[in-house]
This record gives sequence, structure tokens and C-alpha cells, in this order.
Amino acid sequence: MEKIYPTKLKKGDEVRVIAPSQSMALISKETRDIANERFAELGLVLSFGKHIEINDEFNSSDIESRVEDLHDAFSDKNVKAILTVIGGFNSNQLLRDLDWDLIKNNPKIFCGYSDITALSNSIFSKTGLVTYYGPHYSTFGQELYFDYTLDYFKNCLLSDDSFTINPSDNWSDDVWYKNQKKRNLIKNSGHLVINEGSASGTILGGNLCTFNLLQGTEYSPNLKDSFLFIEDDDMSLPITFDRDLQSLIHQPGFENVKGIVFGRFQKKSEMSDDILIKIIKTKKELNNLPIIANVDFGHTSPIITFPIGGEASLEIANGTVKLEIAKH
Repeated sequence: MEKIYPTKLKKGDEVRVIAPSQSMALISKETRDIANERFAELGLVLSFGKHIEINDEFNSSDIESRVEDLHDAFSDKNVKAILTVIGGFNSNQLLRDLDWDLIKNNPKIFCGYSDITALSNSIFSKTGLVTYYGPHYSTFGQELYFDYTLDYFKNCLLSDDSFTINPSDNWSDDVWYKNQKKRNLIKNSGHLVINEGSASGTILGGNLCTFNLLQGTEYSPNLKDSFLFIEDDDMSLPITFDRDLQSLIHQPGFENVKGIVFGRFQKKSEMSDDILIKIIKTKKELNNLPIIANVDFGHTSPIITFPIGGEASLEIANGTVKLEIAKH
């Protein structure tokens, strides 16, 4: 399948916010105001899907409403990028109802993370359109310590150039959306090297337990020559992460994976460096793959933005790491 790279953003472009998973109703006025100001500073014009404020017993809306907002965003010629409100649990409900030809024939930036993994990888698999794993609209409402996240968003979505992923100076795992002023920064010790080596390939992945929902379906991307970027949230303990990773390893074509980059785990997951290394070392299929961990993406802050379907390269030698996203 031929890859389709969407046109990058420039000042004056319209960005449509939709809620294919959980509802905009969950987002506070304070968070919205900060997010709206950030986009205004970027020179981007926000518009919003018709149904994003609907909030049912699943903190979401019906399938038809979410599909309609997604289709409207792709079909609107004025919209240059689509940003999800937040993650959740149910974006995979939409897959059977999506018009893949509409999406393919109207390529544009589609960005979000966590539960949006199901949509991002399915869109790439079904249409060839490169999507983006990066901040939600709600993430832009983070008042403090947002510079790193914003820089990588601009590197990936406002520029065609290649860029190197360097560790942030500090990271946090606090509930900033409940108290914007109470932040607890943790010194970043950098990328954790698990296996040395070098590789390049097509980026796939995102949130592991959500990515695995695609297994055995027509929406699961081909793992040939892939470079996996994998993270999981605080609902994933070492024992569940271990079996979820094993399930991915058992998928057809995994033998053609070129390397793995793991995002940072949340503290509540109880995943330590030692436990993660032990999990990796029990899996012989991973022995010859270059692997690093504690990269700035996932459910801690800050986070990078990277292209699902784009190209990455990784070189690890003598403890030195160079992780680069190719020109796109």
C-alpha cells in the first residue's frame, strides 16, 4: 500500500476537535481556556464537532454521532487537521462504520493518543494515510511545563524536516487537570537501553492494550519492517503488560519487526526498570532487536508527537542513543 503523508499545518489553518472516544463534557472550562489560547498563539483556528458535548453513562456518545463528526471533519475542505478531545475506551466501536474511501480521498492530519491508537493504526492500515500519536486537545490545557510537548508537536506537525527525539529534562505523573499549580517534577534519567543495535522501519503501535484490540481483524496493520512504539497506562501492571506484550509477539509477521521503543510507564503501574528488563529478557523473540524504554510518550508528561506509518531509525552503541523520526 502506498503511504499518504498529509500536508503539514501552517498559520491560519483550521483544526477540528472531535470526540471519537470520551466526551468534551469531561474537560473543565479552565483547561479549555488554556488550550484555546495555545492554539490561538500558534495561529491555528479551532472548530468543534457537533456532538462532542454529549455525555452518556460511558462518558461518551452513540456510535452514529461519533462517526458523523469524524466524517464531517475529513470531508470539510477547510479542515486541515483533526485533533481528538481525549482518550477513553471505545473508539474501536467506530471501525465498522467508517468510510475508508472518504478518509483516503481527503487526507489530513489526525492526532491523538491512548484509546485513539485503535483509530490511528486502523486508518493507516486501511488507507495508507499516516496519522499521528500525540497530544489531545485537552493536553493543550496543561498550564505548566508544556514547552517540551509543544516543541515536538511543532516538530512533527508544523514542519516537514526530520527530528531527533531527546529526553526531556523533567517529567511528571500528577493529575494536573485537577490542580494546575500543584505539579511534582521528576528528574529525567534519560532513555533506558535494554538491547543495543541499530534499525529503521515503519512506526506502528501506541497504547499496547488498545493496539492489541486490532489483533485478528482487518484493521490490524502489517508488521513487516515495522518499528514499534509501545506504551501503556496505569491500568497495566507488570503481570498484564507481560501477557499483552506476549500476545503482540505471537502475531503473524512479528519476526519482521525491526526494533521497539517503549514509552514511560506511570508510577501506579508499578513497572520499574528492573522489572521491565526482566520481562524483555524472558522473550527470546526480542533478543536481537534494539530496544530502549522511558521515552517521553504515553500517559506521563511531557510527550512527543510521532507519525504512525512514518519512518524511524534507532542507533544504540556503548550506551549512546540516537532516535530519529525521518523527514515526512
